[in-house]
Order: sequence, then C-alpha cells, then structure tokens
Amino acid sequence: MSKQKNKMQTLIEILLTSTKLGLTSFGGPVAHLAYFKDEYIDRRKWLDDKTYADIIALCQFLPGPASSQVGISIGMLRGGLLGGLLSWFGFTVPSIIVLILFAVMYQTFALEDASFIHSLKIVAAAVVLHALIGLGKKLTPDKSRLAIAIVAAAIMLLYPSAWMQILIILGAGLLGLKLFKDKAESKVQPFSITISKKLGLTSLGILISLLILLPFLNKLSDNPLLTIFDIFFRVGSLVFGGGHVVLPMIEREIVPAGLLTANEFLAGYGMAQAVPGPLFTFSSYLGTMMEGVAGAIVATIGIFLPSFLFIVAALPFLNELRKRASFQGILMGVNASVVGILLAAFYDPVMNSSIFNATDFALGVILFGLLNIWKVPAWFIVILGVAGGYVLQLLPFS
Repeated sequence: MSKQKNKMQTLIEILLTSTKLGLTSFGGPVAHLAYFKDEYIDRRKWLDDKTYADIIALCQFLPGPASSQVGISIGMLRGGLLGGLLSWFGFTVPSIIVLILFAVMYQTFALEDASFIHSLKIVAAAVVLHALIGLGKKLTPDKSRLAIAIVAAAIMLLYPSAWMQILIILGAGLLGLKLFKDKAESKVQPFSITISKKLGLTSLGILISLLILLPFLNKLSDNPLLTIFDIFFRVGSLVFGGGHVVLPMIEREIVPAGLLTANEFLAGYGMAQAVPGPLFTFSSYLGTMMEGVAGAIVATIGIFLPSFLFIVAALPFLNELRKRASFQGILMGVNASVVGILLAAFYDPVMNSSIFNATDFALGVILFGLLNIWKVPAWFIVILGVAGGYVLQLLPFS
C-alpha cells in the first residue's frame, strides 16, 4: 500500500512540475533544456548532469521535438511509461489550450484581414530566418554538408511536395553514410536504461506499421479525422531538426491540398511563437482550423505519438547505435538536408506570404536583428511585431 502511495505521489509530482514548466518555458527548445536542467536536475535532483547530457544526446539523434522528448525521457526514468506521458501532458497542454482558443477566435471573428495577423506572418519570417541561420551554423559547418543543403533547397523549390522532401532526407542519409562516417565522434558516453529491448522492438514495430498502413487506410476512407492523423503522424515521424523544421513539411501536406490557406497557416505559426512549451503544438491550431476541437486532439496526438514510440524504441539500443560511425554519418547527411528544406520554406511560403513591400521588409529586418543580435526572446518578438505593425501603418510612407 505504501509502495502504491509513493508511486502515486511521484506521478503527481511529475505532473505538477511539468505543468509549471509548461506555463513558464518560453524561448524555444534551447531555452526549454535550460529550464529542465534548473528544475529537474539542479532543484529536484531527479537525475545527475551526466545522465541529463546523455538524454539530450539521444533526443538529438531522433526525429521529432527534442525538448519534448527530453521531458518525456525524464518522466519515464522517474515514473515509468505513465511518468513519461504525464511529463509530456503537463509541459504541452498549456500551449495547446492557447492555440486552440486562438484558432476558434480566428474563425469566429474573421481575423484573417486583421492587421495583427499580417504582423504575425512577418514575425514568422524573422523567426524562421533566425532558426535557419542557427541550424546552418550547427549542421552545415563544412562545404560538403553545405552543398547537400543547397541542393536540397533547390530541389524543394523546383519540385515542392511532401514525398520529395522524404526522398531528399533519405538521399541525404545515404550520402552521409558515404561521406561523413570518418568524421564521427569516437568517444560516446554510455548510460543505463530500464526499458527492455523487447518493448523497444514492439514500439518500433508499431511506428513502422502505422507509417505503412495509415496512407492506405486514409485512401480507403473519407474520414477527415483519419486524414489529419495520417498527415501529422507522418510529419512527427520524419521531421529532423526540431520545431521550425516542421513548418515546411506540414505546409506541403496542408496548403496545396486546400485544407488551409497560406495566410491561415502562417498566422498560427506566428502565434505559436508567443506561447510557452513546444512549437509542435502548432498542430493543435491547425487541427482546430480544419476540424474543430476534435481535429486539434487528433492532430496533437498524431504529431507527438511518434516521439513516444521513438523514445521507447531507441532507449534500449541507443548505447550501441551511438558508437557506430555509420549511424552518425547518416545523421550528419540528414541534418544537412534539413537546413536546405528550411531554406526553401523560408522563400515559399514564409516570405511570399508575409513580405509584400518595403514597410514589411523593414519590420522584418528589425525583428530579425532583435532576435539574432540582441537575443530578444521569441515571445517578446511577437509582442513587438504586432505593436510595430500598428505603428508603421500610421506612418505616412506605409
């Protein structure tokens, strides 16, 4: 009885602590990791610094939102599979609620023509460019990887489609295997885990089965919720590079198909910068715009479910994989292609749908400078962008 009570107390503690972080963690994945360290490691001593660093390394190797996956992993180590679910729930739900409400307001009050919506699109342009430069420095540090990024961008601009994006990622992985395995890190720190390899293989089997079956089931059915789940599950399974890279893949799935307009898409992306928690909750806004609250729930589950399956599948095998030069080489190639995909997305739809004249460009440059040079938090950039848009409208040259 006492053991069950202690387990329940642990789960409640995980939920309350992660909810606190979900309400206060502004600033994107790097900031999230700093908040996690302060709360989980320094204050509560749930893990030591070494184990925390190893978990971060694991999540950098996997598709999906790295900071969310770190939180899920910490929850699993603290309270098992249910602990991981509660950790994700607390960290993610606050921003889900805000973005659902924003989508409802957008539809109810016909906000598409509101001036602050256009300002949010300019904010999105500044944030994507900032993310692009940051990723480029980190993921394309040499000419070979930069060449992969440039070719990926060119292909995506000439042949924009979700399937082309997947082919680019696969091709870049094969190139990485050939070109970069000699650049792999030789000293990789191991860490202990409790999840069995059998459970890991089962989780991987579920992930692969869903990736294969969902497109076929979607073609056989006219259910819009199944369509949403198929789109967001595939995106959550294949997005390398974190939250900002989700932008082009989802856009290619949704906007050309007529499920949302480019304006509706970018307005939500801009708003997502203003809320705490993971950027992948952008899916909650998109799901609401397509099929109401039910769509939001399905889209959110669809995009985050792969993260759970990847974490459970990878933990038992991670120590072996991370030591292999071939595995590290593949990821170097994939990460380089991510930079190119994001560059193509920056041109279309981001710039094409947000920068129409010199006034828009001027506001975008100011916001980008504040982000990139003066390191102003993204949520504050949203406030400044909306305020700046109103001010520029009042000036005689606008």
